[in-house]
Order: sequence, then structure tokens, then C-alpha cells
Amino acid sequence: MSASEDVSSLSIGILGGSGPQGGGLAIRLAAAGHRVVIGSRSAERGAEAAAKLSAPSRAIEGTDNAGAAEQADIVIIAVPWEGHGELLASLRKELAGKIVIDCVNPLGFDKGGAYPLPVEEGSAAQQAAALLPDSTVTAAFHHVSAVLLADESIAEVDTDILVLGDDRAATDVVQALAERIPGMRGIYAGKLRNAGQVEAFTANLISMNRRYKAHAGIRITDVPHAEPA
Repeated sequence: MSASEDVSSLSIGILGGSGPQGGGLAIRLAAAGHRVVIGSRSAERGAEAAAKLSAPSRAIEGTDNAGAAEQADIVIIAVPWEGHGELLASLRKELAGKIVIDCVNPLGFDKGGAYPLPVEEGSAAQQAAALLPDSTVTAAFHHVSAVLLADESIAEVDTDILVLGDDRAATDVVQALAERIPGMRGIYAGKLRNAGQVEAFTANLISMNRRYKAHAGIRITDVPHAEPA
């Protein structure tokens, strides 16, 4: 069960950590006691972002994306969709042998709001898996609000994190990592082939947020906190 996984000693790299989603996850995971290394397009930009996100209660380091990928035990992909494929293709060596968590949502925006973009491989996570055959790719953290993550006045982020992947041990680790953030619960949501609709649902949440001026997340009913072995 995910709660039994001890992930407290794992270091976390966040590619795109200078952006809202990556930066918010960096704040929360560093506050939970993890060593967090955020990556950006340049080491200077990464260091600047890390300095802004760090605090006495949390230490966050910054470098370029390759450095963050190489240094961390687990790597979260939080880059814009437009540069997703090119970046991952360039980091195959640095990400080899590691669990990769893809939280990228391929979305477009027009006057009607957000809508999902077609992805040749089926989803951003499946594209990552195709580009990183030496890594164990999972998908998670798609639906958590960057605003809530960054708001330090909010002690608990009240949401379930849908975790997808083809490797049971890896999804257990990612579920446990999500639960390091107070208020979150990691929920296994299927194989990586099911990531497309999870990524696309972010467009629905954006519509809800605009209508209700909220930061909506997801809670799954009738699932016990502890999973059967």
C-alpha cells in the first residue's frame, strides 16, 4: 500500500521548477523535508528561482534541467507542453534508471476557454515513455492548483492525486510521495495508456475555476485510505 512506502529520504528534481506548478510542488515537497532541486533552461535562472522559493524551513536548490535530472532520485516534469518532447529527448541519459513523474497537460486556449490538444502518442505521459525507454514513467499531479500549492497560509492541500503507470512499485512510490504533502492522497488510476483523459480533464477543472472563482481539485469516493496488498 502506498502509505507503507518510506520515501522521506528521496531527493526530488523538478524540471520546469521556475514555473507556477513546478514551483508550487517544490515549496510543498521541500517543506515536507525533501531535498528539492529545480531545473530551468539555464543554471542561472534555476538558481534565481530557487532563491525565491527557499525559506528557513525549506532548502531548495536550483540549476539547469540537465543538472536537476542528474542529481535527483525522482524527477517531476512540469514544463510547458510546447517544449515537452524536445526537452525529454535531450535528457534520456540523465533520466535513465529513474522514476519520472509527468504532470504536463497538453491544452490549448481560445475564446471558449481551455481544451485538450491531440497528442500523437496518446498523452504527454505516453510521449515521455516513448522518449525515455530507460526510465520508469508515471503520471501524477495534473489537477492540483498551482495557486494553492504556493499559498503558504494553506496548511493542507485538500485533493486526491491520480497516479498512473505500468509499474506497480513505481506508482506506489509516487502515491506515497503525494501523501508527503498534507491533505493529499495518492490514488492509483490505471495504466499509462489511460493518462490522456486525466490530462484532458484539467480543461474541465479550468472551466469550473473560471465559473466559480475557485481552485477546484478532485476527491475520489468510496476508496479506503489504505490499499489492499
